Amino acid sequence: MHGEGVVTTVVTGASGHVGANLVRMLLERGEHVRAMVLHDTRGIDGVDVELVRGDVRDSVSLRRAFEGAKSVFHCAAQISIVGDPDGRVHETNVVGAGNVAEAALAAGVTRLVHFSSVHAFDLTYLDGPIDEHAPRARPGRSGAYDCSKWAGEQRVREVVERGLDAVIVNPTGVIGPGDYKVSRMGLVFRQLQRRTLPALVSGGFDFVDVRDVCQGAIAARERGRTGENYLLAGQWAAVGDLARVAARVTGAPPPWLTAPMWLARIGAPAMTGFAKLTKSEPLYTSESLAALRANREIRTTKAETELGYSKRTLEQSVRDIYAWIESH
Repeated sequence: MHGEGVVTTVVTGASGHVGANLVRMLLERGEHVRAMVLHDTRGIDGVDVELVRGDVRDSVSLRRAFEGAKSVFHCAAQISIVGDPDGRVHETNVVGAGNVAEAALAAGVTRLVHFSSVHAFDLTYLDGPIDEHAPRARPGRSGAYDCSKWAGEQRVREVVERGLDAVIVNPTGVIGPGDYKVSRMGLVFRQLQRRTLPALVSGGFDFVDVRDVCQGAIAARERGRTGENYLLAGQWAAVGDLARVAARVTGAPPPWLTAPMWLARIGAPAMTGFAKLTKSEPLYTSESLAALRANREIRTTKAETELGYSKRTLEQSVRDIYAWIESH
């Protein structure tokens, strides 16, 4: 047990890409971290944390995990580009978010930082920039994951209305070092280096460094306003630009073929079907292609003004990704 006066910070989803980086950043600040994971501990093996097993779908395990904690960072989520075939996306991102908020309120946590996503917004909205007031994801226009992230925020807000002090952060496409379990984008960077990516797709997305997201989340805990959202974006880059930056760093030339969006969209259902048959993850799906056609202009003015948020360059992030891969 830790002595009296030790302040405990809980991180859910502590072994994921964001969680693993956040845990290390909190430890560097001298905080005692209680890392909550479901099964896989790869991201935090050998790190000086208090490890607890917990499931956001299980309220009892959450109350146990949050006992005596001052603040909670809720990173755990179920990411999907293939809809929600088994209900796990809804159970984790919507029901789970509500469970976390309820458990934080019951445990007397002084502040919850809930990790939502830029996907909680309607990314097909092109009539202006996406800021915190932009239209939200909705069925029929947005994928299951996007709708689940918005619904999860609403669950958290319901508990805020009953007295929970929570802030919500909305990162864009997270990239960067410390990717122990290899995220989808982490896999893309490895494939570019090994020259195993068959082709690029036209389109792009806003990519943000995982370390900037973690710093933004810590600032949100310190200075964010209760019940407010903060978009944590980086910069928009075409898939081809990302590949060219990677090529400059690794010396491995990018794929010569770029599939136009119309062709990729025709091929997406077949690719999804093939992945189902082979029980593998599809290279892309209709949902992931929709993201590559999303609004390019994501505003971070609110986070910059209120949290002192700042972001590093794409080139710096890509250099650090490959340096980290080399050292691990």
